[in-house]
Amino acid sequence: MSKRYTCTVCGYVYDPQKGDPDSGVAPGTVFEDLPGDWTCPECGAPTDAFEAA
Repeated sequence: MSKRYTCTVCGYVYDPQKGDPDSGVAPGTVFEDLPGDWTCPECGAPTDAFEAA
């Protein structure tokens, strides 16, 4: 099972099994494979603001 990552700014949890379809990220996309310009869909924080949950 892939790790989930939590935004340290707002608490949003990125779940690889769900992806982020609204931002064009398909389900099954692991955090490390997110596009370089992907940001938290809740607050806009960059990926370096996330921690493994």
